[in-house]
Amino acid sequence: MEAPDLWQLPVQQSPLGMAKVGLDGRLLAVNRTFEQMLGRCAEELIRGRLQDITHRDDVHKDTTSFRRALAGETDSYRVRKRYLHADGHVVWADVSVTLLHHPDGRPQHFVAQILDITEQQVREEQLEAIFDAVRVGLVLIGPDGRYVRMNRRHAQALDVAHPDGHHGRAGIPGQIFAADGRTPLETEELPTYRAMHGEEFDDLTTWVGTDEQHRRAFITSARTVRSPSGEHLGAALAYHEVTELMRAMKVKDDFVTSMSHELRTPLTSVLGYLEILADNDELPGTARSQVDVVRRNALRLQSLVSDLLEIAQFTESGLTLERAQVDVARVAREAAEAARPHAGRAGVGLTAELPPRVVAMVDEKRIRQVIDNLLSNAVKYSSCGDAVRVALSHCDRELELEVTDTGMGIPETDLPHVFDRFFRGSGANVQHIPGTGLGLDIAGTIVDAHGGTITVDSALGEGTTFRMRLPLAG
Repeated sequence: MEAPDLWQLPVQQSPLGMAKVGLDGRLLAVNRTFEQMLGRCAEELIRGRLQDITHRDDVHKDTTSFRRALAGETDSYRVRKRYLHADGHVVWADVSVTLLHHPDGRPQHFVAQILDITEQQVREEQLEAIFDAVRVGLVLIGPDGRYVRMNRRHAQALDVAHPDGHHGRAGIPGQIFAADGRTPLETEELPTYRAMHGEEFDDLTTWVGTDEQHRRAFITSARTVRSPSGEHLGAALAYHEVTELMRAMKVKDDFVTSMSHELRTPLTSVLGYLEILADNDELPGTARSQVDVVRRNALRLQSLVSDLLEIAQFTESGLTLERAQVDVARVAREAAEAARPHAGRAGVGLTAELPPRVVAMVDEKRIRQVIDNLLSNAVKYSSCGDAVRVALSHCDRELELEVTDTGMGIPETDLPHVFDRFFRGSGANVQHIPGTGLGLDIAGTIVDAHGGTITVDSALGEGTTFRMRLPLAG
């Protein structure tokens, strides 16, 4: 007794293409949707085999699944394949196939449901072309840490970072280094590991590879991927190669360091002779004032050279701190007293609101350098009649030092860049206020090395507040 012929069900009205296929691969019946899909009538289709209308590159995949079902390994399967339309063009289809059986268990025939996905496939191929054409490495990581999809540029970068292979998983240590190009990244520091654990970030700089000729530098951004219900689906990362930029910056830094060293010795000699000239009682008054001008400019140049050498040292070998238990209130008080004469000459009031004692584990010389810089800037960017205030407070775990002025303020467009190296604000350029654009970069480096933060709030024409927070325990 044969099983009821399911083909007699109302499949002719189905929006899906449907076909009944014999155990030998011949088409036994098709519905109208399948006829329209391939531009062929039922009579033509049932005269042939399924393989006759299948793209030759998909025949093996199709027949392999077909044979597995006949061998009893599975009762159904799903495959994405290409059919051949009557006019010669390819029809992409998502095909679900089920093997039906007689009541005694013998195979009877196959029923295939065919969804035309040609338009979807074309869109995917267009997106894939864009995906591979962009000059950015792109990768999608699944919730289990496996690579779901990546473009050609990211695959090439992986070959450099993992010459021995990466096992198709994110977070695998390899030849991956921090921004300095020397410090290997631990597993939990890797961009892919951080991203797959839900962290989002921008502009993370890393180097990959050890061969100086072929290693590459990247800045990386990561975003978490979630379903509409909020379920974590993985992460997407974008890698932008900046190798040439980093090498150009290294050449610039090396040049600046070399020139700074070359300038330091003759500049020290110039300042020494200027001191001798200034002490000469026989020097005419006009000449003495000219010597003072030269000395002031030589001291400014010496300060610039010192800043450049310090930046070069930070870049080359990092910042080494000499921590000790330091009374930061005393350091701030001494810095305020040192800045008071300069403020007085500029007609700027300077007040200090400091507790008797606040002790923290810091490098006294470096923290004094930061406070000096903040006070100097506050006075420099204020006018006669303005006021500068330095205040210090603390809680159980951290201290907070504020330097506030009522000066010219910083334009909103400049605020994101005030800690950038060599950045000079538009106001400073317009009003010809002297400076190198290095002081706040150095201050930020020092505070960061202490595990602290430094931020700025400002309103144009109203004033500026710099706020430094440091852990008391270091």
